[in-house]
Amino acid sequence: MVFLIQNTQNRDAKAVHLKLDELIRALKGARNELIDLEKLTDEDLASLEKQFLRVRKKAERNGNDRGGKTRSNHSQRASKGKGIQAPH
Repeated sequence: MVFLIQNTQNRDAKAVHLKLDELIRALKGARNELIDLEKLTDEDLASLEKQFLRVRKKAERNGNDRGGKTRSNHSQRASKGKGIQAPH
C-alpha cells in the first residue's frame, strides 16, 4: 500500500514539474535555468532561495508587490490582460 501511495505521489510530482517547466519555457523573460530545479544540490537551492529573497526585499523596498509590479500598475495590467513578467 505504501508503495502505491509513493508511486502516485511521484507521478503527481513529476506532472507538476513538467507543467511548471512548460510555463517557464512559455513566459517571455523567464529564466530557463529554473527548469529542473529538483536536480540541483541543496547548496544550489539555498543559494537560489537567497537570491529570490533579495529580489523580494528589493521589490518591497520599492513599494512593489511580490510580482515585481507596483500595486497600481498591477491593477492596470490585469485589466488589460497582460501576462506575468519574470523577476529581474
